[in-house]
Amino acid sequence: MSTQVQAQAKPVGVKRLGIDVPLLIIVACLVVFGLLMVYSSSWDASLRAGKAPTHIFNRQLIWVGIGLVICLIASLTDYHFYSKVVVIMMIGVLILLIAVLIVSRVKSDATRTLFDGSGQPTELAKMATILYLAVWLNNRRETLGSFKDGLIPLVAIVGLVAALIIFQPDISAAATIGILGIIMFFIGGGDLRQIMLSLAGGLGLGLLAVNILPTGRARISQYLSGIQNPVKGSYHIRRTFEAVIKGRFFGVGLGNADTKFTGLPLPHTDSIFAVIAEETGVFGSFFVIILFVLLLWRGYVIAKNAPDNLGKLLSFGLIGWIVLEALMNIAVIVGLFPMAGNALPFISAGGSSMVTTLFAIGIVMNVSRQSAAKINQERSSGSAAVDLRGRDWRRSVSRPNRYRDTE
Repeated sequence: MSTQVQAQAKPVGVKRLGIDVPLLIIVACLVVFGLLMVYSSSWDASLRAGKAPTHIFNRQLIWVGIGLVICLIASLTDYHFYSKVVVIMMIGVLILLIAVLIVSRVKSDATRTLFDGSGQPTELAKMATILYLAVWLNNRRETLGSFKDGLIPLVAIVGLVAALIIFQPDISAAATIGILGIIMFFIGGGDLRQIMLSLAGGLGLGLLAVNILPTGRARISQYLSGIQNPVKGSYHIRRTFEAVIKGRFFGVGLGNADTKFTGLPLPHTDSIFAVIAEETGVFGSFFVIILFVLLLWRGYVIAKNAPDNLGKLLSFGLIGWIVLEALMNIAVIVGLFPMAGNALPFISAGGSSMVTTLFAIGIVMNVSRQSAAKINQERSSGSAAVDLRGRDWRRSVSRPNRYRDTE
């Protein structure tokens, strides 16, 4: 009987550490493929900056290393720990966002960076907002039906962060935080009327911001012109379309794209999917899209099996954020959205995006580990029950216990 129990428990033993193997494989594929594409797309940018051809790639390797260490630490840290520090984390993020408005330099028409351009607090702000909302929704899940405990605090939290980001201005990042806030509120059990009100209010404020800010007006105007006549679209859009069209089905081959050398803006960051489309074609582009779809699937599975409501909210929110970033980046490159500044997670060059997304994956892995530990414990209890029924335990039972049983 014990042999039979061991055979039944073997699949669990393979995952004794609780690591979600499919999630690990998906993220590894994205990171490795991302390094390959950064290596291919960043030569010209490195040389233009007066650096060695592999300068950007080498920096990306360092960021990946830092991100993997943080991912490992997060995967070993109980995700309930963030309930204790999330308020401090949120205050720190707000201070950084204010600091961006005060002391950072202008980069790509938007004041978004600190530490000589190497730090982008908006990426940390997105993640911190998800953590804060997850903890808040978990603590208030019984009273979310009231406006006082539901919609009003949600608007205050998300609105404050989004407003500070809009002032940079970074409309796409602010929109990302707004969308994530509504998604988290829905997953957390928010009232349907409040969700619809938040959607309507978010759309209204978004349209207002786009019409007030010069950057927003210009991008919408260029996008609408490009829809009517691609030749009249912005230079960035025309070059991304050129790269996508050149790639055809199988691409021109890794390293053989020419648009990255002839004026494609930001080929190693915001426009890296255009380089992917040119060098690997439709085949490689769909490979990337499928990886993100699989990532969303694993996030759903982990959230569904989470030990508690907080684990569910964290898994849904963090994976949803990563996939939303990918969706917005790809949609811009293929002309479905106006030009935005969302990075392609795990693939675009940049330390802030790489470190925060790997940090998020580490948290989700910890949720998975705790789910596996709970399942192992339940199966161990079930195995013990089987052994008690199938064995003769009379010789190992102490006399006092035996007498107590007879009484």
